[in-house]
Amino acid sequence: MASTPRQRRAARHHQPLPEPEVPAGRGRRARPITVDAVVGAALGIVAREGYEALTMRRVATALETGPASLYAHVVNKEDLDELLIGRLCAEIDLPEPDPAAWREQITGVCARMRDQYVRHPGISRAALAAVPTNQDTLRLAEGMLAILLAGGIAPRTAAWGIDALMLYVNAYTLERSLLGHSGDAAWVVGREELLRRFAHLPDAFPHTKRLAGELTSGDGHERFDFTVELILDGLERR
Repeated sequence: MASTPRQRRAARHHQPLPEPEVPAGRGRRARPITVDAVVGAALGIVAREGYEALTMRRVATALETGPASLYAHVVNKEDLDELLIGRLCAEIDLPEPDPAAWREQITGVCARMRDQYVRHPGISRAALAAVPTNQDTLRLAEGMLAILLAGGIAPRTAAWGIDALMLYVNAYTLERSLLGHSGDAAWVVGREELLRRFAHLPDAFPHTKRLAGELTSGDGHERFDFTVELILDGLERR
């Protein structure tokens, strides 16, 4: 039996189903539209132009239909955001928890999540706003919890640790997207310019001047790896 977008969303969130809606008797669409097609078109827009370019109208244009057609498949933009994050989470491989390799496993999952978000600049805005209650996002959190618990991390520490790791992945990838999609490239300051500015600071900033090299160092994802390891060190000590 066909279900409405609101009913499907309620099922993803394990909520009571809303009252059935009576579909409007409109004409045929020029081409079939599905939830997967909507999500795929939306992710394509984000990958090419960044999350800020994503609107329901842009998705409809990509699918050669009108915005009203999308609402037969998604409730609203917030629902689409949840579906996007769910799709990206569903594509992340989760290892079978290994107590002897739990740190490497959780680091690998975080890196795969980071790479997914980096490939879709700004998508972490949606991730920060989405409550992980549908099965695709829950699957990722469940897998990460299983890894930490297998490593001997206490239950509450594991639960809060997952929250800290996900928040950091979101913040890290959001910062990269903001720098990479700045409207004014001249506003983004490079390392050499930062070093020059730090060198000319007044003596009221002795530590910043002395550690300018350390403050601006780090290639690739070195700082990401460092922070994930720092979080894991804290979890292990607790």
